[in-house]
Formats: sequence, C-alpha cells, structure tokens
Amino acid sequence: MNNIILIGMPGAGKSTIGVLLAKSMGYNFLDTDLIIQSQQKKKLQEIIDEEGIDVFLKCEERALTSIDFDCTVVATGGSAIFSERGMKHLKNGGICVYLTVSEQELVKRLSNIKTRGIACRKGETVAEIIEERRAYYEKYADVTVNCENATAEQTVEKIIESISSLI
Repeated sequence: MNNIILIGMPGAGKSTIGVLLAKSMGYNFLDTDLIIQSQQKKKLQEIIDEEGIDVFLKCEERALTSIDFDCTVVATGGSAIFSERGMKHLKNGGICVYLTVSEQELVKRLSNIKTRGIACRKGETVAEIIEERRAYYEKYADVTVNCENATAEQTVEKIIESISSLI
C-alpha cells in the first residue's frame, strides 16, 4: 500500500491537506478535479452546467480510471465515490482516508457552492449532499480522520499517525 487516496465532502480539505501530506511523506500529488479539467478542457462547473451531472460523473470515472500512480497522494473530487470502478482502481494499492468535518463547517467553507463544480442537483442542501454520500465514504474508507478544529498541519499529522500501521 504505497498510495494514499483522500475522499470526503467538497470543502473537507482534500486538496490542501493532500499537497502538505505529499510534501511531508516525499510522495507525488494528484488532484483528480484537475485531471478532469485537463482532459475536458473545461472547468468542473462548466461541465456540470453545459452537459449535466451524469456526463460529469462519466468524465470523473474516466479520470479516476486513467491514473497510473505510485507513491502518490490523490485528492479526489467529492463525488468520486459514486464510481465503483474508479474507487476500485484507486484503492488497488492504496489506503483510502476519509476526511470529515461538520455540516456547519462545510456550509462555511462552501460559500461558492454554485460555482465550485460540485456534483449536486439544483437546490440540494449541504445536509442532503452529506446524507447521500456518507455511506459511500464510509464504505471505501480504510481510515477516517476528523479535520474539525485542526490546522492543515495537525490534520496531516493525524493522517500519518492513522495510516502508519497500514503502509
């Protein structure tokens, strides 16, 4: 197990934490949202607005299954867990870390929910998104790390401590 896959809600800190975790472990870093944007030549929100959520999720699965990686921290999009094929590919040789924060904290962090490129239905609340996704996150998680009231550096320390016996 030499890859670390970060899953969790949009706003949980996967990209920010991922970069710091990769630096502290001497790993590479990949952000699957950036892979989607590179492959599609569009921002995530443009894909969702112009082509719909189903097309976006197909693009996400294509991005997830296209990754060839080793000694890498992978920050996934919050909806990556809807792709069983994609998650199987990522978990093959990787430890899946579920980053959690409270609904209240996510609401604060997701002030840009309309433009951020989050795969959700129009009018869906953060609470509804959490409720829909929680079981998937828990299904794929090897380790769960609560990021509430912790700095990015403290969260990185928690992750390293949590996965040390699995590496």
